[in-house]
Amino acid sequence: MLKQDKSIDTNVRLDHIGIAVRTFETALRVYRSIGVKIGDRELVADQGVTVQMLSVGATRIELLEPTGDDSPVARFLKKRGEGLHHIALQVGSLSRTLDNLKERGIALIDEEPRRGAAGNLVAFINPASSNGVLIELVERAEPTSANQHSPQIQSEYKRSTRQQGDIDD
Repeated sequence: MLKQDKSIDTNVRLDHIGIAVRTFETALRVYRSIGVKIGDRELVADQGVTVQMLSVGATRIELLEPTGDDSPVARFLKKRGEGLHHIALQVGSLSRTLDNLKERGIALIDEEPRRGAAGNLVAFINPASSNGVLIELVERAEPTSANQHSPQIQSEYKRSTRQQGDIDD
């Protein structure tokens, strides 16, 4: 059995599942039909994508629609078609997590955190280092008037930052 390294944050949880879609409308028809709560939509211009958040119990689904033909999600759609794009794991300190990954020789797409949807800090692990799965690491931003989170996102933030045993969903 592998011994747990004490320097690694073990309070990691599933933040969301990213699904690449050509258009939100087609995808949302299915999710609405099964009763999934439709959340906020946000443009993430520097990543060339618009995201549509869906609430599913204690986690979320993030639909990704490209804003142009040259965005990473557009290239993904051309190569692989619609479907699972990434899984996102919430970590306590993204900088510390990235340092730990670099020390262990894990290939990263992002060497430093960058801003993602809802003002969160994000970074991606290269799928070559994670069995072909694109993993997004997320450090949730505390809602403030500066990043203008909706009441729903503020509620999700409060719920996600409580101890895992305290979640009452």
